[in-house]
Amino acid sequence: MFEQTDEKLINKALKGNKNAWLKLIKRYEKPIYNYALRMVGNADDGMDVMQEIFISVFRNLSSYRGEGSFKSWIFRIANYRVIEFYRRKKPMQSIDEQPEAPDEQDLSAEQQMLSRREGEQLVNAMQSLPLAQKAVVELKFFGEFTFEEIADQLGISANTVKSRLYSGLDKLKQVMEIEYV
Repeated sequence: MFEQTDEKLINKALKGNKNAWLKLIKRYEKPIYNYALRMVGNADDGMDVMQEIFISVFRNLSSYRGEGSFKSWIFRIANYRVIEFYRRKKPMQSIDEQPEAPDEQDLSAEQQMLSRREGEQLVNAMQSLPLAQKAVVELKFFGEFTFEEIADQLGISANTVKSRLYSGLDKLKQVMEIEYV
């Protein structure tokens, strides 16, 4: 069966088609959840942020103008919701909280354990980055956006994106070398 474009699904969803809305959610649920998880570092908080993102998308879907990709637009909303999460976050949070890694059914038990451990280490290391650097690293490597798309989403220049990316990668490298050698 042919897959409908985001724009067709958006138009149908705006006309009240619940199935179109559900298809949009299904299409972006995993990348948005993974983005939220890596940004907040906790599975429960990641799920909460993901729900807030989709509520915002639903409420603002009529304001999507199609000037950029829908994926960029939804990740811009995701970035705003993550910032809001950190603004209202309680000052005291246990540093021992470990995010849950997604299931990996095709790997052996040992490979799953190693992959999960590496994923947890990366999520923990990313928590050491300032929010601005964390957002750029997340969008570049996990969201697979271009420098220009990231700049548009965050409202900064492409050069600032590059600077934040390389600074963030340097910090990640240092954290990973010190804590996980």
